Amino acid sequence: MHRTRLFSKHLPDFGWEPVVVTVHHDYYEDALDWDLVELVPEDLRVERVGALPTEPFRLVGNIAVRGFLPLLRRVLKITDQESIDFLYLPIPPHFAALLGRIVHAVRDVPYGIDYIDPWVQPPWHPDERLFNKHWVARQLARVLEPIAVRHASLITGVAEGYFEGVVERNPHLQKKAVTAAMPYGGEPDDHRAVSSLDAEPYLFQNDDDTLHFVYAGALLPKAMDPLHQVFRSIAEHRTRFEDVCFHFIGTGTSPDDPEGYKVRPVAEEYGLWDSVVHEHPPRIPYLDALVHQEQADAVFILGSTEPHYTPSKVYQGVLAEKPIFAVLHQASTACDVVQETNAGRVLRFDGVSDLDTIGRAFADEMSTFRTFASEFEPTQVDRSTFEEYSARNVTKTLSEGLDAAQEQSV
Repeated sequence: MHRTRLFSKHLPDFGWEPVVVTVHHDYYEDALDWDLVELVPEDLRVERVGALPTEPFRLVGNIAVRGFLPLLRRVLKITDQESIDFLYLPIPPHFAALLGRIVHAVRDVPYGIDYIDPWVQPPWHPDERLFNKHWVARQLARVLEPIAVRHASLITGVAEGYFEGVVERNPHLQKKAVTAAMPYGGEPDDHRAVSSLDAEPYLFQNDDDTLHFVYAGALLPKAMDPLHQVFRSIAEHRTRFEDVCFHFIGTGTSPDDPEGYKVRPVAEEYGLWDSVVHEHPPRIPYLDALVHQEQADAVFILGSTEPHYTPSKVYQGVLAEKPIFAVLHQASTACDVVQETNAGRVLRFDGVSDLDTIGRAFADEMSTFRTFASEFEPTQVDRSTFEEYSARNVTKTLSEGLDAAQEQSV
């Protein structure tokens, strides 16, 4: 959602007028974050449609499935009444990608797909079993993705690793589709909005000599092994972490389950729970998360064993003007963001085969980071370098891709 929001904000600067077609918020099951309305441009055109309800009977939960036909009807109506140059579909939700193929077939509108996450993946979910919903979803992805991308003119993603698989599986895309990698990008206006709220943190208070880290956001399944290595290192060098506290916020198994702990069981295994490690499992509103980042002494970022994973929270961390301590796959583009902007320190590792590097080096890297943090000044962050990773500059890359894809489709 944030990716679409930021693209929509900056696309007019590059000659594109966005029209957002989405399912009406009345049909969402998650709690709504109304503060986000303040971050949406007032003049942005948003077309809202209905969807299959989930009450009193919940046949399906996926919002793209429930809203597929209403979304299709609205898009077709707009293309019939207006001159629409391009249809751009961010996924997930993955089923929405099929809208592009259908609209292209019946209205000849060129379309592109933005891979915020890969669609076809190897087995990765810990609960996947033969014929259960995770297994079925993975099999459907293998069938539906080739259909969805068959006539796509543009394939984009957060990094090349997010979409390189689909290009390899569908070789025609190498000749017929424009590709572009675009990270999330940072938005300074979001942080200015935090200051205007006059909000206070409510999950912890930074009023002692403890070094408070905040990790805010989802914790991916393939980040669990790196997490084990981090906690193992802390446990083995416990005396060096007596004045350190890691706050994990919104890392639970579901967005709104207060008991859906994911970090706590690992922390308990290493004897760190409720001392060095704290977790608030449910998500909190986006601006509240930024408030807690700005209240902390430092931002902690934990990557995945997947090389393509680029945490969006790294951009928030830079703009929070707090020192960043990151543990990232050495191929992640987030490494460059942290180091080139002089915003923090990165402990790099080379995937699953190199997890022991985290366990061996984390405590020493923490000592190095302490020195960095003690000398850190917000003014040392290279804002001119960070401009390359700003949401506006990222949107410029998207606009160039849209221009090229439209021209190629003519």
